[in-house]
Amino acid sequence: MTTHLKLRIHVSEPFDFERIAGTAELTGWTVDHADPDNEDWEVHLDAGFDFHDRHIGRLLVSPRYVGEHLARMFDAIAGFPVRIAHRDDGAWHYALTGMISERHEREEPDNGTI
Repeated sequence: MTTHLKLRIHVSEPFDFERIAGTAELTGWTVDHADPDNEDWEVHLDAGFDFHDRHIGRLLVSPRYVGEHLARMFDAIAGFPVRIAHRDDGAWHYALTGMISERHEREEPDNGTI
């Protein structure tokens, strides 16, 4: 079984996304990274958000620039630019842009206190 790739998405456009959705940082996971031929990754969000009277729980991310591939995200330092789509009436609708990066869970050091 393919392991989940944990992701962090920072939405930068529309400029008022944070006001509308309550956050600009989204977290989720995908398994689409396992196939190197996938040009788009479907991201299942840990916690969805409301956007224009709809609850969004999944996103489709694609490279923002022609000729790029999402696998380049693993080489990026601060994130990789993406176009972001949400489901609308049974089809994907690109309405957002942002940066995607791999999410690493930090473990708190055990300093002997409770």
